[in-house]
Amino acid sequence: MMRLVFALVMVSGLAAGPAYADTSSWVMETTEVPKPRPGKPVKIAPNETFAKSPVAKKDVRPNASALSKSLVEPTGDEAAYIAFDQGQYLTAAKLAQEAVKRGDPQAHTLLGRMYAEGLGVPKNLNTAVSWYAKGDELGDVNSSFALAVLYAEGRGVKKNRDKAAELFEKAARTGHPQANYNLGMLFLKGDGKPQNSYRAAMHIRYAAEKGVAAAQYDLAGLYQNGEGVQPNAVDASRWLSKAAEQGLPEAQFEYAVVLLRGLGLTKDEPKAVPYLKAAAQKGLPAAQNRLAYLFAEGVGVKKDPEEAAKWRLIAQAAGLKDEVLDELVRKLPKAKQVAARQAASDWREQAGLF
Repeated sequence: MMRLVFALVMVSGLAAGPAYADTSSWVMETTEVPKPRPGKPVKIAPNETFAKSPVAKKDVRPNASALSKSLVEPTGDEAAYIAFDQGQYLTAAKLAQEAVKRGDPQAHTLLGRMYAEGLGVPKNLNTAVSWYAKGDELGDVNSSFALAVLYAEGRGVKKNRDKAAELFEKAARTGHPQANYNLGMLFLKGDGKPQNSYRAAMHIRYAAEKGVAAAQYDLAGLYQNGEGVQPNAVDASRWLSKAAEQGLPEAQFEYAVVLLRGLGLTKDEPKAVPYLKAAAQKGLPAAQNRLAYLFAEGVGVKKDPEEAAKWRLIAQAAGLKDEVLDELVRKLPKAKQVAARQAASDWREQAGLF
C-alpha cells in the first residue's frame, strides 16, 4: 500500500488482505489523497505527486491544492485572508501586497499560493516559487512546506529531492503534519534522504496521529508488512479503519476487503459493505468490481444480478478485466442487459466521464 507521499494517495487492486499498492503522493492536504478520477483504473506503480497542505476547511479532499488559511493562521494582517476566503481574489492580492511591505511573512505565502493557482493574478509557478522562497526566509513554515512540494515535483523550479527533503525537514521540526508525512516517505524510499524505514515510520506515525488520512493509510501498510515497525495485524486494521473513517477511498476499499474476509476490527464489521459502496461511488474500479461480486452472490446485500452487471460494466469501462463477471453479464436476459448498460451509462454520465 505504500505510496510515496508527498502529496496524495492512490490505491491497490484486489489482493487478498489489505492490498497496499506502492503508490506515492506528496501530501498537500490534511485528509487528502490523490482522488482517482471516477472510472479510471487505480495505479499500482508509484506516481510523482506530493502531499499538499490543508486547504479550505469546507472541502479538504477534491479540488484542493496548495495552501489556505485552514493551515495558514495569520496573527497580524487578517484582511487579505478574509478577502481570499470570500473569493475576492483581486482584493486579497492587493491587501497581501500591502502586508508584504509591512514585512508579514504569511502574506508572502498567500501570494505564493495565488500565483501557483492563478487566483486574482496570472498563474505563474516561477513567481510562486519566489514568493514562497521569501516567505521561507522570513520564517513562515507554510512557505517552507509549499516550496518543498514544488522542489519535490519540479514545478516552477528544477526538481531537487535533496532540497525538498531539507525543506520538509525544516517544516517537520515545527510539528507540521504533512511535512512529517512527506519526509517519512522520503526516508522510506531513500529519495532525498538515506533509506531508513524506522525514521520513516516515526514521521509517518506522527502525521497519522495528527489526523492525516494518507499517513494513517500508509502506517497501516507499515504494520501489515513489518516495515520500520513490528508487524501487527491489529494496529494495521486500526489505522486502516481511521483512514477509511475519514473517507479515503483507497482505505475504504481495502478495509472493506479486510472486513469481508472476517478480519479487521469487530466493531467495524457492519461497515464493510457501506465502505465498499462508498469507494465504488468515488470511482475506484477495483471497488466497483468487488461490489459487483457482492450483488452477484448476495453477500451482505440482496442478490441482484442486474445491479451486479451495472457495476461490472462500470469497472469494465475503466479497463478492469474479469471474465467471470463478463460471463454473468452475457447470461442475463437481453432486457436486463440493456437495463444494466443504461444504468452504467447513467452513472458514468453523472460522474462526468462523458
